[in-house]
Amino acid sequence: MEILRAEDLSFTYKNKYQTVNAVKNVTCGFEKGKAYAIVGKSGSGKTTLLSVLAGLEVPTEGKVLFDGQDLSKLNRDTYRRDHAAVIYQSYNLFPLLTVMENARYSMRLKGIKGEAAAKRAEQELDAVGIKKEQYRRFPPQLSGGEQQRVAIARALAAGNEIILADEPTGNLDVANSELVVNMLLELAHKDGRCVIVVTHDLDLAERMDAIYTMCDGIMTMENTLK
Repeated sequence: MEILRAEDLSFTYKNKYQTVNAVKNVTCGFEKGKAYAIVGKSGSGKTTLLSVLAGLEVPTEGKVLFDGQDLSKLNRDTYRRDHAAVIYQSYNLFPLLTVMENARYSMRLKGIKGEAAAKRAEQELDAVGIKKEQYRRFPPQLSGGEQQRVAIARALAAGNEIILADEPTGNLDVANSELVVNMLLELAHKDGRCVIVVTHDLDLAERMDAIYTMCDGIMTMENTLK
C-alpha cells in the first residue's frame, strides 16, 4: 500500500527574470518497505519534486497524498517532524551545536530526551562511522563528508517512516558511500520504511527497488528493478 503519492503534481516558481515550470503533471507512488531513486540531469526537477514530497514546498497544481490525506490540508511541520525525515545535500547542520547535539535534535522535537535520546543518537552516529571523539566537535570542525554523515544520522535518529534524501552520497568517498547505501536499503527492507533518494549516481540508483527518471520537469520513465 502506498504511503506517499503525487497526483498530477506541478510546481512553478517565479522571480523577476523568469517563470520556471520545474515539475509538470507528475504522478507516482511510493510504498513502505521499498527504496526508490529519482534520477535525471541537473535542472530536471528531481530535487524540486523531493522538496514538494517533503512538504517544504506546496504544489502549484495537483497534490501530495500522505496515507491517503492531502498534505496541503495537514500541518507540514508536524508531517516532517513525525513522519518524513529529510537528508539535505547541503547538510543543514546547526553550526553552534555539537555533533551529538545535532544528532539528538530531531528527537528533541519529538520529546525524546535524556538517556534514551543519547543512546539512539550514539547508535546512529556509530552506524555512519562517526567516532566518539568527534561527538563534541562542531560542524565547521568536520570535513564535508563527515558533516554529511552527521546529517544522515540526525535524520535516521528520528525514526520516521519516510526518508527523503537529496544526493546523500554526493560528498562521500567510495567506502562511506557503500556504507550509507547499505544503510538506506536496510531501512527499507528490514525496518519497513519508505526510502526516496534523489541522485546523479546511476550505480546507486540501480541498487534501489525502483527508479523514476525525470527530464525537463516531466517524469519520463518508471523502472521497477525488484
